Amino acid sequence: MNNVKWPLLIYAILAAASIMGIGIAISEKSLIGAVGSIFACFVIMGMGFKTKRKMREKGEL
Repeated sequence: MNNVKWPLLIYAILAAASIMGIGIAISEKSLIGAVGSIFACFVIMGMGFKTKRKMREKGEL
């Protein structure tokens, strides 16, 4: 467990930040912010899964 997969870590941090953005937007009663954060979460998580699949196919995982 010595190797850190930096792209996957960055995607995980960004996804967590977008989930926090959902909570902040709800507390501020911002519908546009909540919808934008949900969309960002889906996009970031999709990109992370896509990157993970490519890394697995290359044998890097």
